Amino acid sequence: MGLLSIGSPLSWEETKKFASHVQHHGIKQFINIYHRLNDRKCDVLKWGDEIEYMILSLNKDAKIARLSLRGCDILEELQSKESQNENGIQSTWHPEYASYMVEGTPGRPYGGLLSHFNVVEANMIKRREEVRKCLTDGETLATLTSFPRLGCPEFTEPVSKPTPDRGESRSLFFPDDAIYSRHPRFRTLTRNIRERRKEKVAINIPLFRDVKTPWPYLEDLTKFGADEQAAGSNKPNSIYMDAMGFGMGCCCLQMTFQACNIAEARTLYDQLAPLCPIMLALTAASPVHRGLLADTDCRWNVIAQSVDCRTREERGLEPLKEDKYLIPKSRYDSISSYISEEGTRYNDIPLVINEEAYKTLLEANVSEPIARHVAHLFIRDPVSLFSEKINLDDEENTDHFENIQSTNWQTMRFKPPPPHSSVGWRVEFRPCEVQFTDFENAAIVCFVVLLTRVMLSFNLNFLMPISKVDDNMQRAQKRDAVKNEKFFFRKDPLTANSSCEEMTVNEIVNGKVRKDFFRVLFH
Repeated sequence: MGLLSIGSPLSWEETKKFASHVQHHGIKQFINIYHRLNDRKCDVLKWGDEIEYMILSLNKDAKIARLSLRGCDILEELQSKESQNENGIQSTWHPEYASYMVEGTPGRPYGGLLSHFNVVEANMIKRREEVRKCLTDGETLATLTSFPRLGCPEFTEPVSKPTPDRGESRSLFFPDDAIYSRHPRFRTLTRNIRERRKEKVAINIPLFRDVKTPWPYLEDLTKFGADEQAAGSNKPNSIYMDAMGFGMGCCCLQMTFQACNIAEARTLYDQLAPLCPIMLALTAASPVHRGLLADTDCRWNVIAQSVDCRTREERGLEPLKEDKYLIPKSRYDSISSYISEEGTRYNDIPLVINEEAYKTLLEANVSEPIARHVAHLFIRDPVSLFSEKINLDDEENTDHFENIQSTNWQTMRFKPPPPHSSVGWRVEFRPCEVQFTDFENAAIVCFVVLLTRVMLSFNLNFLMPISKVDDNMQRAQKRDAVKNEKFFFRKDPLTANSSCEEMTVNEIVNGKVRKDFFRVLFH
């Protein structure tokens, strides 16, 4: 969901004038949080999940399924009911990128008692029922990672047509009406990412080659009114998409954990990072995009390309002249560095950082691994800014920090406590694709939460070179990766200097050298 500030959104031309201001004050705000709460400790485990839902419109007689654009109305009804029973709420509801989506979370965080694991699925069932009560005849609720016909002709209800020559996304396939309209963040992000990039986003996903698939395959985009840029971005043997909505219009399952202190949060962030590709492969649930069968099973690279605001210079396609950095990744991607002291020796890929921010953080006595992490986030410009949120009190407000932090969509997120809040240091686990049933989603959530307890209790070490984690992220997205791919993984998480070897997901979860390793620990 990200930071939902209220105000008057600025255009990209207006926003970029304040980019340095936002970065400078965002760093100040982080330093203030860090020093005020660095010594905070003894917070108890609290955790929760976020599930994104799609609203479908089904015409059973015609056998047509479309995405219902009533998400805004349904969300208002859900939030109205929520506000009428603030003390007894069992779920909370939030807007998401698309107007056919809503996001639901537990009304209160879960805690450290084993009994809390027994109510996770029940709460998810209640959430689903809450939404169903708001639906009209012909509508249904689904936890789909990617709607198979997203971007096909007439995929919305009511039918809305793309506007390639105007609007926020200017997509050949994805209409702006499918973007959530009652908060300016989402349309502003769509427009400003496109304008910062100086061209539309270009998404190319490998196409599955079936028996009768023409090969080489190159889709004729002229029937959609493609211009020269779109035609040049369309790669052979690929599924081509051209809008933020193809990525951010997917649904996922995320989890957030409160740590007892900042040190534990840093440990959890690092130790969970190598598990991200494994859980991505385990939950893979999006093999179809724009009505075409992909040779991949996951959404990850779709989203990474859908919000890639890097210019041609930043992508290394042209020499650096106007821009500062050559940036190897989209702002939606896997993490690029560990942040605990133990993890730093495994940071084996070059990290592009904002040198001025890095110097400021070190001079303020911020821990060096955290300083590098934050300085890396702050190579990015703000892509959504509101006129009322420019001049802020850095002692009381963190909007500029969160502006940059919340638009770095990585596999893990290190989350400082909000100002004037009882909430502690947290980490967010972000790779999982959402599953069809509440049982499956609850099982994934409980597994990951229990895994964090085992990590801390047994002092397990899953750290490996960050380059191998990046490699694993690409392997995880391949077709049938959960069964057929091998992933780099630490041979023995109980040994300090254990090496890595390639293992299947089955061997990682159920054990190879020591049979049933994780099951023994959980027992």
